[in-house]
Amino acid sequence: MSIKVIADSANDMNDELKERYSLHLVPFKLYIDEKEYIDDENIDINHFIEVMGKSPTAPRSACPSPGDFLEHLHGDDDCFLVTISSKLSATFNSAKLAKDMFFEDFSEKFIHVFDSKSASVAETLISIKIHELYRQNFSNIDIVNHVTKYIDDMKTYFVAGSLNNLIKNGRISKFKGAIATLFNIRPIMGADSDGNIQLIEKTKGVDKTFTRLVEIICENAKFVEDKVLAIAHVNNIERAKWLKEEIAKRCAFKEILILPTAALSSMYCDNKGIIIAF
Repeated sequence: MSIKVIADSANDMNDELKERYSLHLVPFKLYIDEKEYIDDENIDINHFIEVMGKSPTAPRSACPSPGDFLEHLHGDDDCFLVTISSKLSATFNSAKLAKDMFFEDFSEKFIHVFDSKSASVAETLISIKIHELYRQNFSNIDIVNHVTKYIDDMKTYFVAGSLNNLIKNGRISKFKGAIATLFNIRPIMGADSDGNIQLIEKTKGVDKTFTRLVEIICENAKFVEDKVLAIAHVNNIERAKWLKEEIAKRCAFKEILILPTAALSSMYCDNKGIIIAF
């Protein structure tokens, strides 16, 4: 029996990984000034980032519906679904409801929904892990157990490209945002064990921020010889390459991937933002 891995479009991939791993992506819908964008392979990310930066209003997102997931569950393959953190979106509940809807009309088969407790390249790494375990002939139950532990052990950090979207949607007051911008304060954020966004540390200056990010990663990188680290960037390949080089000097990860963000991750992390997971 073969498997099908299904994920929402918070899962950031490049062409090489798409060829190496079969993955079915269910897109978010994104809105800027009431214009709708579908977060799939047809979206122009650079244009989306440009429009987002010029807009005075905060961008919005709408998660995939249960029906969007349901259409991917048909067929003989056993299915593993991977979603953005349930603390950030209703996508996990949509995927679970799709599973329940499927079993109302069809004979039972194996379907499991993973809450990534994160987003972006954390979802990417989880999807890769599922495929790798399957290729090593792990049973479905063993895949669930191993991936669940993998998720619990995972760490995610990010540095937003700017505070603009946080200010636009009211999560940071205009006054605090102006002060932070004036003094070049750059927060390093991350995911806690439940999948909520938390402040890791406040830093000052772009270079100091990313230097400190490398330090934080390596301080928390224990027994990583068999682990893959992934870096997602919002139109910031040079910074991503620098991070890869600096992390590789200090930490013995098995592999370090650099991936572009799709539209949803670009929306939340903003232009020049960086997301790292391992």
